[in-house]
Amino acid sequence: MERPSTDTIHIEQLEVFARVGVTDAERAKPQRLTLTITLWPKRTFEDFQDDIALSVDYSAVCAAVREMVQESLNKLIETLATQLATHLLKVFPIELAQIEVRKFVVADAKHVSVRITRSAAVG
Repeated sequence: MERPSTDTIHIEQLEVFARVGVTDAERAKPQRLTLTITLWPKRTFEDFQDDIALSVDYSAVCAAVREMVQESLNKLIETLATQLATHLLKVFPIELAQIEVRKFVVADAKHVSVRITRSAAVG
């Protein structure tokens, strides 16, 4: 069995705004979230041959994430993280995605976050 690559692409604290929350008041206006995304490409960096067409275009990943978040009407950041990971795995040549969503709503805490790791379907 081939060993998965340890090469990763990491996007640290991408700032987005979403109408997410359990209460109507939370969803009344977009609130700031930050997303940290780590992607494991299906190819090693050596296989990219310095060609963006063979790589994972992280600008396109950020654009796709922003679009999904802006259109989202989720109550839970857990649901948002899951949907983002599923979408990225379907659209981009990656075998594993880790998503952390940070929300800044608890007065006595720096942030609340959820983190998930999902893999591409085998077969």
